[in-house]
Amino acid sequence: MLNLVLFGPPGAGKGTQSALLIDKYNLVHLSTGDIFRYNMKEGTELGKLAKSYIEKGALVPDEVTIGMLEAEVNSNTEAKGFVFDGFPRTNAQAEALDAFLSSKGTSISAMLALEVAEQELVTRLLERGKSSGRADDQNPEIIKNRIQVYENETAILKDYYAAQNKFVGVKGIGSIESITNSLCKVIDALV
Repeated sequence: MLNLVLFGPPGAGKGTQSALLIDKYNLVHLSTGDIFRYNMKEGTELGKLAKSYIEKGALVPDEVTIGMLEAEVNSNTEAKGFVFDGFPRTNAQAEALDAFLSSKGTSISAMLALEVAEQELVTRLLERGKSSGRADDQNPEIIKNRIQVYENETAILKDYYAAQNKFVGVKGIGSIESITNSLCKVIDALV
């Protein structure tokens, strides 16, 4: 089973590359944001619990997030693998994901990190903000803060996966096709 963590700061191209990799390798895309929205819309028990935290402006606890993710994995029994997008974000989440996948007889194959310089990220997000309508993509200061939060709180996961020899940095600059080709070379070496 091919299980990938697609990683990178806001604006690195994770969404674009996820879509292409999912099609090429017939994987299931698991985005925590999408899973939250779906569960809240459907009024599942986990969705109601997540909503109670979000409405207070609090972070959804790991147990709730992991519970939703486990339900998604369990509902895709025929999957050839998964692309985890937006998860894990902390070492505790990575450890929980490892334990869950191990109970399923599988593991993370690799963390693929799209590496892009900060100024390029700001440029990309400002451009995306013109069409997305997302307020957080329209203000350079907010964008820089999001990148800093990523660097301070999430980028530490590189060390977690590097210690397992599963971290692979991929240059996230160039055409979409050239970045996809770079990612595919890494993935093809795994399978």
